[in-house]
Amino acid sequence: MTEYKSNSAQDTARIAAEFAKTLSPGAVVCLYGEMGVGKTVFTNGLCRALGACEYATSPTFTVVNEYDGADFPVYHFDMYRIEEEDELLELGFDEYLNAGGICIIEWPENVPNSLPKKRINVKILRESFDERTILIEN
Repeated sequence: MTEYKSNSAQDTARIAAEFAKTLSPGAVVCLYGEMGVGKTVFTNGLCRALGACEYATSPTFTVVNEYDGADFPVYHFDMYRIEEEDELLELGFDEYLNAGGICIIEWPENVPNSLPKKRINVKILRESFDERTILIEN
């Protein structure tokens, strides 16, 4: 496990951009943390570093946003509103996992039985108003 300290949204995005250099097609990144802790900020840093977009928005109502990265697609999921994992069948979640892109999943704790065993867990913990601890488990 690797631990980082962030003192701002810019720090969080920079940490994510550095982390993005370690990712390859097929990677699944699960983001854990309370509401407003910086999961989407982290995702923005990842997406920019992967050449996927200038600004990623949380797909709370659409469940998934698809971005064309520089070398492969990036799929950004928000599982906050998923009530039953069967909903993922309709979404084609398994197809996304096997599409050769990078899958970034916010609120993965809502779909624990649907997550692949091989994944990278990123936990973002609020220490104070601006300070975060970011734990990356490969």
